[in-house]
Amino acid sequence: MIATVGTRSAYGVFFKPLQSEFGWNRATTSGAFSLSMVMEGIAGAFMGGLNDRLGPRKVLTFCCILLGAGYLLMSKIGSIWQLYVLYGLVAGIGMSGSFVPLLSTVTRWFKTRRAIMTGIVAAGVGIGAIITPLVTNWLISLYDWRTSYLILGGVVLVICVCAAQFLKRDPSQIGQLPYGENKGSGLVLNRDAEGYTLREATRTRQLWLLIAMFLCSGFCSVTPMVHFVPHATDIGFSSATAANMLAVMGGASIAGNIVMGAVADKIGSRQVFIFSFIVMAVLILWLTSVAQAGMLYLFAAVFGFIMGGMYAVEAPLVAWLFGLKSHGLIYGINGIALTTGAAIGPFMAGYIFDVTASYHTAFLVCAAISIVGLVLMVLIRPTSKPGALPA
Repeated sequence: MIATVGTRSAYGVFFKPLQSEFGWNRATTSGAFSLSMVMEGIAGAFMGGLNDRLGPRKVLTFCCILLGAGYLLMSKIGSIWQLYVLYGLVAGIGMSGSFVPLLSTVTRWFKTRRAIMTGIVAAGVGIGAIITPLVTNWLISLYDWRTSYLILGGVVLVICVCAAQFLKRDPSQIGQLPYGENKGSGLVLNRDAEGYTLREATRTRQLWLLIAMFLCSGFCSVTPMVHFVPHATDIGFSSATAANMLAVMGGASIAGNIVMGAVADKIGSRQVFIFSFIVMAVLILWLTSVAQAGMLYLFAAVFGFIMGGMYAVEAPLVAWLFGLKSHGLIYGINGIALTTGAAIGPFMAGYIFDVTASYHTAFLVCAAISIVGLVLMVLIRPTSKPGALPA
């Protein structure tokens, strides 16, 4: 997770070197990143379905080869279409093999302590977001951006392809039970029989509420994160101070992954989402009026903690509602909704700022979307079909 999704955060470090060499504006350069997010979401549903059938070893091997190749070939680009093809399409599809398949796999291996285990794995994203930009910036200062992409691609290929060879879809493949399964009941070698298929899930009210909720989650969690640094600099803070605040947000998300995962194992993933939407709405409303450095650091810490917690309990929530039969595919479909919200929200906020010269209205809209997500989560009730497992 550190080497795949974590390396995505390094794209911003390549911004100025790319602009300096090719003269592209920020909208053009950032468009490739937006395309990679869209492709990651769309392809993530397919990879989740393939993970249900083929397992993570084959899926991760294929996707990590794509991601590594995309980074390696980035060192050779000379035009904008190559940036969009290699980073937006190739690397974007490569990244799709990590988040959904990995968290879906962890979900299958744990019946109890499921949320904290997915939280620990998801923390790799935050760790990568802290480590990778620093390492990449150091590499660019030593060599150049092209050599840095070569090194990045080589590291991804070696680490991820090798690690993928040790992954198993579920413990039944090696004659074991998921952690927390009742050992007195004997080995359950066909756990795929438990839960819903995607077709069965589409006939439930819960799936459509969940898709709408995930769209709200992506919207209200990513939008403040993307526009936090511009907002902080607009109200008088230096870019270095704003970047430090953003780093606090990333570090707090790691703690949120683990702590909120542990809490979810006690009270349930649904309750964690309800609590998180409430806190997120209050925080974003508060952001419209706060201007002191200490308060902004506090916002970044609490917001990052809540955001990390929400990511940790996504996969367990899907398992609670629909079981494990088509967990990767159903989780991937909801992932499309999440990345769609994550794409719409920042664009909306940027557009509102261009029109009004302020983030005030954009943050109010974001808080309102958090409340919508809260209402949707409250409306979601457990499914009735046997096989859906505890959150």
